[in-house]
Amino acid sequence: MAKAFAICATSLLLAVSSGVTVASAQAADPTAFASGADVQAQVREMLAAMKPDQGFMWRPLVRDGATVAAIEIWKKPGRPAVHPAEAEYAIVLDGAGTLVSGGTMADQKVTNPNLVEGSRIEGGATRTLGPGDVILVPAGVPHWFGITGERLVLLGIKLPQAK
Repeated sequence: MAKAFAICATSLLLAVSSGVTVASAQAADPTAFASGADVQAQVREMLAAMKPDQGFMWRPLVRDGATVAAIEIWKKPGRPAVHPAEAEYAIVLDGAGTLVSGGTMADQKVTNPNLVEGSRIEGGATRTLGPGDVILVPAGVPHWFGITGERLVLLGIKLPQAK
Protein backbone atom coordinates (compact mmCIF):
# COMPACT_ATOMS: atom_id res chain seq x y z
CA MET A 1 0.00 0.00 0.00
CA ALA A 2 2.84 2.41 0.83
CA LYS A 3 4.46 1.55 -2.50
CA ALA A 4 1.20 2.31 -4.39
CA PHE A 5 0.85 5.62 -2.54
CA ALA A 6 4.45 6.54 -3.40
CA ILE A 7 3.87 5.74 -7.09
CA CYS A 8 0.64 7.85 -7.17
CA ALA A 9 2.32 10.75 -5.36
CA THR A 10 5.32 10.62 -7.70
CA SER A 11 3.02 10.56 -10.76
CA LEU A 12 1.09 13.54 -9.44
CA LEU A 13 4.29 15.52 -8.77
CA LEU A 14 5.60 14.71 -12.26
CA ALA A 15 2.31 15.78 -13.84
CA VAL A 16 2.19 19.06 -11.92
CA SER A 17 5.85 19.90 -12.54
CA SER A 18 5.50 19.17 -16.28
CA GLY A 19 2.47 21.45 -16.63
CA VAL A 20 -0.02 18.66 -17.24
CA THR A 21 -3.41 19.48 -15.77
CA VAL A 22 -4.76 16.79 -13.49
CA ALA A 23 -8.51 16.29 -13.85
CA SER A 24 -10.51 16.93 -10.72
CA ALA A 25 -13.77 15.31 -9.72
CA GLN A 26 -15.51 18.54 -10.77
CA ALA A 27 -15.99 19.21 -14.52
CA ALA A 28 -14.44 22.32 -16.10
CA ASP A 29 -16.72 25.35 -16.54
CA PRO A 30 -18.10 25.11 -20.11
CA THR A 31 -19.12 28.79 -20.15
CA ALA A 32 -17.77 30.96 -22.97
CA PHE A 33 -16.98 34.42 -21.59
CA ALA A 34 -15.90 37.84 -22.86
CA SER A 35 -15.47 40.74 -20.45
CA GLY A 36 -16.73 44.24 -21.19
CA ALA A 37 -13.10 45.17 -21.92
CA ASP A 38 -12.87 42.25 -24.40
CA VAL A 39 -16.02 43.46 -26.18
CA GLN A 40 -14.73 47.05 -26.40
CA ALA A 41 -11.33 45.87 -27.64
CA GLN A 42 -12.92 43.73 -30.37
CA VAL A 43 -15.14 46.62 -31.51
CA ARG A 44 -12.07 48.91 -31.70
CA GLU A 45 -10.10 46.27 -33.66
CA MET A 46 -12.98 45.74 -36.08
CA LEU A 47 -13.50 49.47 -36.66
CA ALA A 48 -9.77 49.86 -37.36
CA ALA A 49 -9.85 46.92 -39.80
CA MET A 50 -12.87 48.12 -41.80
CA LYS A 51 -12.14 49.64 -45.19
CA PRO A 52 -13.59 53.14 -45.79
CA ASP A 53 -16.32 51.86 -48.15
CA GLN A 54 -17.07 48.66 -46.19
CA GLY A 55 -20.66 48.62 -44.94
CA PHE A 56 -20.68 45.55 -42.68
CA MET A 57 -18.32 43.42 -40.59
CA TRP A 58 -19.10 40.35 -38.50
CA ARG A 59 -16.68 38.63 -36.12
CA PRO A 60 -17.33 35.91 -33.49
CA LEU A 61 -16.84 36.95 -29.87
CA VAL A 62 -17.72 33.73 -27.99
CA ARG A 63 -19.02 30.38 -29.19
CA ASP A 64 -20.34 27.04 -28.08
CA GLY A 65 -20.09 24.77 -31.07
CA ALA A 66 -22.47 26.10 -33.72
CA THR A 67 -23.92 28.78 -31.41
CA VAL A 68 -22.00 32.03 -31.82
CA ALA A 69 -22.32 35.43 -30.18
CA ALA A 70 -20.76 37.86 -32.64
CA ILE A 71 -20.08 41.56 -32.93
CA GLU A 72 -21.80 43.06 -35.99
CA ILE A 73 -20.80 46.52 -37.18
CA TRP A 74 -23.13 48.15 -39.70
CA LYS A 75 -22.00 51.35 -41.43
CA LYS A 76 -24.44 50.98 -44.33
CA PRO A 77 -27.85 49.31 -44.40
CA GLY A 78 -27.91 45.71 -45.50
CA ARG A 79 -30.55 43.95 -47.54
CA PRO A 80 -33.78 42.81 -45.92
CA ALA A 81 -33.30 39.26 -44.66
CA VAL A 82 -35.08 36.18 -43.35
CA HIS A 83 -33.38 33.33 -41.47
CA PRO A 84 -35.79 30.42 -42.09
CA ALA A 85 -34.65 28.16 -39.24
CA GLU A 86 -32.98 30.59 -36.82
CA ALA A 87 -34.24 33.34 -34.54
CA GLU A 88 -31.99 36.38 -34.32
CA TYR A 89 -31.30 37.89 -30.91
CA ALA A 90 -29.30 41.13 -30.69
CA ILE A 91 -28.33 43.82 -28.21
CA VAL A 92 -27.42 47.29 -29.48
CA LEU A 93 -23.98 48.12 -28.08
CA ASP A 94 -23.31 51.43 -29.81
CA GLY A 95 -24.63 53.79 -32.44
CA ALA A 96 -28.14 54.26 -33.73
CA GLY A 97 -30.36 52.77 -36.36
CA THR A 98 -33.75 51.52 -37.37
CA LEU A 99 -35.21 48.03 -37.35
CA VAL A 100 -37.99 47.14 -39.75
CA SER A 101 -39.43 43.69 -39.04
CA GLY A 102 -42.49 41.62 -39.89
CA GLY A 103 -44.59 42.20 -42.97
CA THR A 104 -43.59 40.54 -46.23
CA MET A 105 -40.33 40.64 -48.10
CA ALA A 106 -40.36 41.48 -51.81
CA ASP A 107 -38.16 39.86 -54.46
CA GLN A 108 -36.97 36.97 -52.27
CA LYS A 109 -33.76 35.20 -53.25
CA VAL A 110 -32.22 32.27 -51.34
CA THR A 111 -28.61 33.24 -50.64
CA ASN A 112 -27.82 30.08 -48.64
CA PRO A 113 -29.90 27.58 -46.60
CA ASN A 114 -29.83 29.94 -43.58
CA LEU A 115 -30.48 33.20 -45.41
CA VAL A 116 -33.11 34.58 -47.78
CA GLU A 117 -32.64 38.18 -48.93
CA GLY A 118 -35.01 40.59 -50.63
CA SER A 119 -35.28 44.13 -52.00
CA ARG A 120 -37.65 45.62 -49.38
CA ILE A 121 -40.09 44.84 -46.58
CA GLU A 122 -43.73 45.76 -47.10
CA GLY A 123 -45.99 46.34 -44.10
CA GLY A 124 -43.37 45.78 -41.38
CA ALA A 125 -43.12 47.54 -38.00
CA THR A 126 -40.44 50.24 -37.64
CA ARG A 127 -38.49 50.79 -34.43
CA THR A 128 -35.72 53.26 -33.58
CA LEU A 129 -32.61 51.57 -32.13
CA GLY A 130 -30.05 52.84 -29.63
CA PRO A 131 -27.57 51.47 -27.07
CA GLY A 132 -29.10 48.97 -24.66
CA ASP A 133 -32.03 48.01 -26.90
CA VAL A 134 -32.74 44.27 -27.15
CA ILE A 135 -34.10 42.63 -30.30
CA LEU A 136 -35.53 39.15 -30.85
CA VAL A 137 -36.63 38.38 -34.39
CA PRO A 138 -38.30 34.93 -34.62
CA ALA A 139 -37.19 32.46 -37.28
CA GLY A 140 -38.87 33.15 -40.62
CA VAL A 141 -39.60 36.83 -39.93
CA PRO A 142 -38.30 39.45 -42.41
CA HIS A 143 -36.07 42.13 -40.89
CA TRP A 144 -33.80 44.97 -41.96
CA PHE A 145 -31.38 47.27 -40.14
CA GLY A 146 -31.07 50.90 -41.21
CA ILE A 147 -28.24 53.11 -39.95
CA THR A 148 -28.75 56.58 -38.53
CA GLY A 149 -25.46 58.26 -37.86
CA GLU A 150 -22.00 56.79 -38.21
CA ARG A 151 -22.71 53.14 -37.34
CA LEU A 152 -24.82 50.56 -35.55
CA VAL A 153 -22.95 48.01 -33.40
CA LEU A 154 -24.77 44.86 -32.31
CA LEU A 155 -23.98 41.78 -30.27
CA GLY A 156 -25.87 39.26 -32.38
CA ILE A 157 -26.74 35.60 -31.82
CA LYS A 158 -28.58 33.20 -34.14
CA LEU A 159 -30.70 30.72 -32.20
CA PRO A 160 -31.74 27.48 -33.95
CA GLN A 161 -35.47 26.89 -34.08
CA ALA A 162 -36.68 24.30 -31.55
CA LYS A 163 -37.44 20.94 -33.10
